[in-house]
Amino acid sequence: MKAFASLYWRLDATTSTTEKLAALTDYFHAAPDDDAACAVRLLSGGRQSRGVSTTLLRQWASEAAGIPLWLLEECYAQVGDLAETLALVLPGGAPPAATDGRGLAAWIRDTIEPLRDADDARKQEIVRDAWRRLGPEERIVWHKLITGGCRVGVSRTLVAKALAEVAGIDAAVMTHRLMGGIGDADDYRRLFSPEATEADSQRPYPFFLASALDEPAESLGPATEWQVEWKWDGARVQIVRRGGGCAVWTRGEELATDSFPEIAADAAALPAGTVLDGELLAAREGALLGFAALSRRIGRRRATKKVLADIPCVFVAYDLLEDSGHDIRGLPLGERRRRLEAVGLPVFPSGDARLQLSPRLDADTWADLAAARATARDRGVEGLMLKRLSSPYGTGRTRGDWWKWKTEPLEIDAVLLYAQAGHGRRAGLHSDYTLGVWHDGRLVTIAKAYSGLTDAEIVEVDRIVRATTLEKHGPVRICSPTLVFQLAFEGVSRSTRHKAGVAVRFPRIVRWRRDKQPADANSLADLVALIDAAASPGAVP
Repeated sequence: MKAFASLYWRLDATTSTTEKLAALTDYFHAAPDDDAACAVRLLSGGRQSRGVSTTLLRQWASEAAGIPLWLLEECYAQVGDLAETLALVLPGGAPPAATDGRGLAAWIRDTIEPLRDADDARKQEIVRDAWRRLGPEERIVWHKLITGGCRVGVSRTLVAKALAEVAGIDAAVMTHRLMGGIGDADDYRRLFSPEATEADSQRPYPFFLASALDEPAESLGPATEWQVEWKWDGARVQIVRRGGGCAVWTRGEELATDSFPEIAADAAALPAGTVLDGELLAAREGALLGFAALSRRIGRRRATKKVLADIPCVFVAYDLLEDSGHDIRGLPLGERRRRLEAVGLPVFPSGDARLQLSPRLDADTWADLAAARATARDRGVEGLMLKRLSSPYGTGRTRGDWWKWKTEPLEIDAVLLYAQAGHGRRAGLHSDYTLGVWHDGRLVTIAKAYSGLTDAEIVEVDRIVRATTLEKHGPVRICSPTLVFQLAFEGVSRSTRHKAGVAVRFPRIVRWRRDKQPADANSLADLVALIDAAASPGAVP
């Protein structure tokens, strides 16, 4: 644990890529394989689960420190990082020379994993024992581990580069091998094989990501130099058909073969040595059912017969990454598209076929494409994708070759109801907002927003929040409804998990409506009307 904590603080202390690479390389050179495997999972964005609630941690820390809970909450509001706050208020701790000598893997095995299934009394024993064994800096890292929030400023690409340097192999090969995750020490050791391994056969390629278009489309040059498609409102996946197997991988590097067995079954008929990049869509007879329907399948490990019947899905392919076992990502998109079309998939929407081809939009001018983009929301899609015909298939979010030209967001005016202090550089300022709209003469919450205001506006809003606070519940303040904000979001759907009965996607504040009073804000009926307007998106031609 001491070695991983030291790595964490070395990474946290610098913004230099060279220094971060050196820290990673030093760690992987020295770490035991089981510790290194755990570190790779954590540093490359692997899913982290929470072993104990932050509510219990706060309570136990206030008891151990002999201070009231409200004082700890005030400290948290000022520090802005819960893991650090707890470490600062806790008494004592092991001196540096006497800290527990177990490595990262042992700490995860002996403390974090048992926390998940233990009752509260046992959890408290484990936590208090860890506090006695760890020094302050190690405690901070351990707190982040047990709450599922251990993140530091390194990218998967940088982790792969460090591992490649240690292994003496090409960084691109290492990046590919990291896809799908690292489970244990054996998986970690296989990363260093100079030859292709059995595990390599079913791994996807690193996904190429588009950037949001924040300039006029005309600035990209002639429209004829770009491949244009609809931007689907689905789940990005790769289908890997190699050897005798077939796998469906999400962009989050989770194996989703069992979640979409009908897609995998049809993909098994593809030629061996084929890797397709595309989108999973919920659709019935060519009509899109929307992301809300698809989301009911994404979180399932296995799809039941009822789910398969209620939420049929199709895979829409828009790129070919491997052809007859050859990696063709370096070829121009125009050539990859020609080979993709040669695979013989029907163009979406096409009957009941589960594997289909993403259609291209034929237009010679940006004006024609802008007109098509204006119809996107009515069609149930998010806008247009612009892909340079001469571009290779890259890794990560490389600007310049793939752009997402999304529709203008939906917008409403909402009232600030609750505010909570932010974290990091916004510690001590109320910058996390809960917003509401009118329903039956009262305000009901419909979204939380954490971005959109300038630093100066946040300071001003913080002053108003403090002056209009009606009640305080820990770090949350219930405010008198006085402020109106213009809220933008990508979509809205009915939801049984929210009190208002609706859920908005990717909400953010566009501007502070100083010209409006709370009575001028929108109503829940306005949101429902937006849902009804998009209730039956048609098939995309």
